[in-house]
Amino acid sequence: MLNTGQRQALADLARQHDLLIIEDAAYARLVSRPPPPVVSYAPERTVYVTGFSKNIATGLRVGVVISPPRYRPEIERAIRATTWNTPTLISSLICAWIEDGTVARFETQKRQDARQRQQVAREVLCGLPVVSHPDSYFVWLPLGEESRADRLANALMERRISVSTAEPFCVSATIPQALRIALGSVPFDSLRPALLSVRDAVEYEQYR
Repeated sequence: MLNTGQRQALADLARQHDLLIIEDAAYARLVSRPPPPVVSYAPERTVYVTGFSKNIATGLRVGVVISPPRYRPEIERAIRATTWNTPTLISSLICAWIEDGTVARFETQKRQDARQRQQVAREVLCGLPVVSHPDSYFVWLPLGEESRADRLANALMERRISVSTAEPFCVSATIPQALRIALGSVPFDSLRPALLSVRDAVEYEQYR
């Protein structure tokens, strides 16, 4: 997660090179004390996107877009071309939940669940160079120079464990050897055994 200084630097860089920032804040509300969003540093060139399916429940397919006025016509056309509009019932439900505190309660429960899962990950993956955040449902695991993330992902898939390599998230020509592990996609009781399998596979890959 970018800290305050990094967010300010990103906004300054975007202004310097006249760039548009698209801020994906789908998971931002899961952080107990999040830093100010990038849009607060560069509102004239940031499109802020968030929703309720990540921080509340996957069935709530409702999103929010905050955009500079000059981009709104294009965004509105894109929305009409892809989804047309948001179901009124779901929108009304979300508004009521915001007002009566239900959204805040669900977010608190989600944070607690994420922290419990992160604790399990820290215990099982202790000693490995894990990068994570206490309120996150994900773990980034850099691998050794001799390791192959794709080979490791395929080996784990044979054990019915799905992980992502760095390739889908990489914007550079050189793709780092790393795994992205989702902690929230399995029942809590299944998390520790799955992570133990990940650790075994990583250690085997490193010392093969």
